[in-house]
Amino acid sequence: MSRNFLVAPDSFKGTFDAAAVAAAIAAGIEAAGGEADRCPVADGGEGTMAVLLGALGGERRSARVHDPLRRPIEASFGLLGGGGTAIVEVAQASGLPLLAPGERDPERADTFGTGELIAAAVAAGAKRVLVAVGGSATTDGGRGAIEALRQSDAVTIEVLCDVRTPYENAARVFAPQKGASPEAVERLTKKLDAFAAELPRDPRGLPMTGAAGGLSGGLWAYGATLRPGADFVLDALDFDARLARADAVVSGEGRFDSQSLEGKIVGAIATRCAAAGKPLHLIVGQNGMGKKPDVISSVITASSLEEIRATGGELGRANT
Repeated sequence: MSRNFLVAPDSFKGTFDAAAVAAAIAAGIEAAGGEADRCPVADGGEGTMAVLLGALGGERRSARVHDPLRRPIEASFGLLGGGGTAIVEVAQASGLPLLAPGERDPERADTFGTGELIAAAVAAGAKRVLVAVGGSATTDGGRGAIEALRQSDAVTIEVLCDVRTPYENAARVFAPQKGASPEAVERLTKKLDAFAAELPRDPRGLPMTGAAGGLSGGLWAYGATLRPGADFVLDALDFDARLARADAVVSGEGRFDSQSLEGKIVGAIATRCAAAGKPLHLIVGQNGMGKKPDVISSVITASSLEEIRATGGELGRANT
């Protein structure tokens, strides 16, 4: 009797999107005689819009907005289902990949374009806007987005967070990877503290308010709801019901390290697999974890879609 695998990988950031990884793993499993339920996932970072549009249906729309340095660009947002709910990715307008390495400047970069993208989604008819906050180039506490956004009481904003970092730690934790020197980190921390004191609600001390350089905290101060992005996406994909039908799960991501189990999608999947008593196998581009966590059955590295497919086949043959 063939075994049923729930294939639920994240994207390999900057290399393969989640759908491509899921297709490769599934092809290998099926070639080996297993059954595969393709379930590409995301956690509120880059790729969340594509995953939700693929699972729930909808359409992409484009809008003319500004990048992190306020240069005009074209960016996309999604309208889900009947159009009443929109999905906005911060990375589309305020993402680090929009800047060349020499342009990265977290003291100058801001989230104005993200605010414009949210406003465009509202203008398109959305009454509820999901904001996926991963991958930003910014540490402005949401000041730019708030400047651009004229929020109406009739609009609900839900921020899908991929980290639990509180607002006051945003600069220290994230700004160095966005190009900040130690001196710049100190200046940014002081700016965030000063801005927090001006907001209608003080976001300091609350988990998840530091996502996207404090953007999540700035939006929360004006009434937005913060949600763990991984659990939101898994629930939207009906993950638990699909897990119940599976014999094992195959997930993966570009780099597996200690942060993977702290608010990221792999950690959320591992928790659900452990609760359901289902084995979890990971296929990753890089393994920076060292010792394999007990909640994971195996961790295998693969650097191309061909290797990912072959690894899926190995797992299929070993478990069928």
